[in-house]
Amino acid sequence: MPDDNTKLRHRILSARRLALLGSVAMIGGALAIAGPLGHGRLVEQAFAATPTLQTQGPAGFADLVAKVKPAVISVRVKLDEGSDTTGPSAENLPPSMKGTPFEKFFRQFGFDGTPGGKLQRHEVITGVGSGFFISADGYAVTNNHVVDHATSVQVTTDDGTIYAAKVIGTDPKTDLALIKVDGKNDFTYVNLESQVPRVGDWVVAVGNPYGLGGTVTAGIISAEGRDIGAGPYDNYIQIDAPINKGNSGGPTFDTNGNVIGVNTAIYSPSGGSVGIGFDVPAPTVKMIVAQLKEHGTVTRGWLGVQVQPVTTGIAESLGLKQAKGALVDEVRPDTPAAQAGIRPGDVITSVNGNAVKDSRTLAREISGMAPGSTAKLDILRKGETQTVTVTLAKMPNDTKVARADETEQGSPKGIPHLGLSVAPAGDVGGAGDKGVVVTAVEPGGPAAEHGLQSGDVILSVGGNEVSSAADLRSALSEAKSDGKHDVLMRVKTSDNTHFVAMPISQG
Repeated sequence: MPDDNTKLRHRILSARRLALLGSVAMIGGALAIAGPLGHGRLVEQAFAATPTLQTQGPAGFADLVAKVKPAVISVRVKLDEGSDTTGPSAENLPPSMKGTPFEKFFRQFGFDGTPGGKLQRHEVITGVGSGFFISADGYAVTNNHVVDHATSVQVTTDDGTIYAAKVIGTDPKTDLALIKVDGKNDFTYVNLESQVPRVGDWVVAVGNPYGLGGTVTAGIISAEGRDIGAGPYDNYIQIDAPINKGNSGGPTFDTNGNVIGVNTAIYSPSGGSVGIGFDVPAPTVKMIVAQLKEHGTVTRGWLGVQVQPVTTGIAESLGLKQAKGALVDEVRPDTPAAQAGIRPGDVITSVNGNAVKDSRTLAREISGMAPGSTAKLDILRKGETQTVTVTLAKMPNDTKVARADETEQGSPKGIPHLGLSVAPAGDVGGAGDKGVVVTAVEPGGPAAEHGLQSGDVILSVGGNEVSSAADLRSALSEAKSDGKHDVLMRVKTSDNTHFVAMPISQG
């Protein structure tokens, strides 16, 4: 069964209401792209109802705000101008921005869908976000999507002074950016917290929503480790302090005045805050900012595997007691994983002694290590635990998997209890020479319910490679005779290679 994080992600994505927080405006006209400004909170009533909280929580945040607010800045960017210049388009928006008011904005106000996003008429477009200084000499953190495509950047400090800034580096994978204001060495700055706060701790968010100027809201940590479907390194802190568009890149503070996260996204049916905001955790920000400052880019360690979470069905089929770890779907040739002897079907359970909860945990652990460093991986292979040492490589830019041909040929034989028909891959042009190609899927059958489609290639069943319908039947019969209710199939699709826990009838 999917865990709570997975359920939340599916609800967010299906509603298509996950929005980045940078606000966009067109000079010469106003555009309302969000709903009501958050929600109110009767703090006095809450304290009156529970007297013990009054002594535990802060009496107010005025001293804290006075201390940190001068370090928070408004970030205004010039995105593009002119009828023949290149800028963002509705087609190349980040996935998290699809289906939000931003997509409607780009389509409505003159961006076509051509590669590069040509402006269709001469306009001046500006974007507004937030940020904060992390050093006295003018280094500041904001979101990548705030400064992405910017031709110029200006920051406004709390006292109203405007400075020109330059982009030092960006990291789209974590949506972070480092900018720099030159000419001064006495900016007020704040520190990044080293530890992730506890759920329930008080937090204060400061930003520049809707370009109104410095605004402060308060709330608590609602959850940690959230996966919102924005990328492979999702590990967001969820807060209920009201944040809105224009808060993007702004800081969230603990009661000691340290930054615990960078405001990045909200879940909102209306476009305004409903008390569900997501922050990039400070430890992640520290790591990314250090690399951006030194190199201008982020270099990540790479293992060379494609993995997926271990579901309850997969755990049962592998004989695991708990649905934990990262299941290896594919090992790419000539990669660190291949050289270390890692195989498809292995379950990676820890990295350097740190437990791997799921595939996202593995991605974060490996990407946080430098290329050339070594990692000790504990793996589970056919019920036995092994430890392998891997020397990591540099993560390449292109991680796509070759597409399987969807041509149907031959005279496939049916596999009635799965609801699909197959043919040897060698008989189907372009499908390769390994596995069997799914040539037909019965609507509503077990195969269809578990996502198998025509053109998919079944490579192995229960750890046994298959090359014909007879092999498939034999592997299924073996699993049934062993009393298994699910059998693990390794399947290559048009996008990737993964495992599917397929239920098999015991009747």
